[in-house]
Amino acid sequence: MPHYQKFYVYLMTNRNRTVLYLGFTSNLKNRVKEHENGLREGFSKRYRCYYLIYFERYKYVYNAIKREKEIKKWRREKKLALIDTSNPQWLFLNDIIQDL
Repeated sequence: MPHYQKFYVYLMTNRNRTVLYLGFTSNLKNRVKEHENGLREGFSKRYRCYYLIYFERYKYVYNAIKREKEIKKWRREKKLALIDTSNPQWLFLNDIIQDL
């Protein structure tokens, strides 16, 4: 049985849920751990975006990259609406993804 790679587009936020960080990865569990431990340099570390609030899974890398670029162009209001579609309470999903 062939093993298919999974790719993820994800949104992280800070403790007060005031900042959004959009990213792409092939290993969501590891990437979230990197964010939690401050190992990702740049915006997410500077603004303490350690909490996963949204993600989408893709089978093909091209589709994931295309989606990330699409969402990056959106205004904040549209990103908030996207998060609300699957996580209206803005729960931190860091522990939930351990079963992916």
